[in-house]
Amino acid sequence: MRTVIAGGHGKIARRLEKLLAGRGDQVAGLIRNPDQSAALIEAGAEPVVCDLESASAEEVARHLAGADAAVFAAGAGPGSGAARKETVDRAAAALFADAAERVGVRRFVVVSSMGADEEPPPGTDPVFAAYLRAKGAADADIRARAGLDWTILRPGALTDDPGTGLVRLAERTPRGQVTRDDVAAVLAALLDEPRTAGLTLDLVGGDTPVSTAVDAVAA
Repeated sequence: MRTVIAGGHGKIARRLEKLLAGRGDQVAGLIRNPDQSAALIEAGAEPVVCDLESASAEEVARHLAGADAAVFAAGAGPGSGAARKETVDRAAAALFADAAERVGVRRFVVVSSMGADEEPPPGTDPVFAAYLRAKGAADADIRARAGLDWTILRPGALTDDPGTGLVRLAERTPRGQVTRDDVAAVLAALLDEPRTAGLTLDLVGGDTPVSTAVDAVAA
């Protein structure tokens, strides 16, 4: 399988790249900054310099041509303002989806956020509220596309603790934390399971092995 990951230098993306490359898959990561190339090569991925805030759908489509799957794991990141939540977390997701449809890459997995379908409660930090709204709008856009076999994964609060391989994965779960290691493991398993297409899934730490959890939602 060849997978192209948007946001290829992100913490989850680099973990996913290592997993996919380690099992013999081909993986490419889209990055804005060429200085990040060495980190992707170390993870076993092909670095592809492409700024999703300025690229055209045609340019992105060229990078996706021949892929079996696409993963949107890009984000404006900490320290960015509300405007970049719109240009990266929403608009770049739509652009990546447009490009996938152009070249017939149907399998499309999105890293979203728990709570993206809900209006942020009063008192929410304005930038975080903008992030949640952008993620919700991006998810709605992806879910409306008949040309994609999409799965949307919505992790809870992310940690850098070592992964446990044990999760809780369902269309709705109580809020909680999950390690980035375990998010990457779930993403790899979702890529292998076409029956998860059309599902929006919450993910937190739990007591079910990743493969069992993915099998259960697929069934």
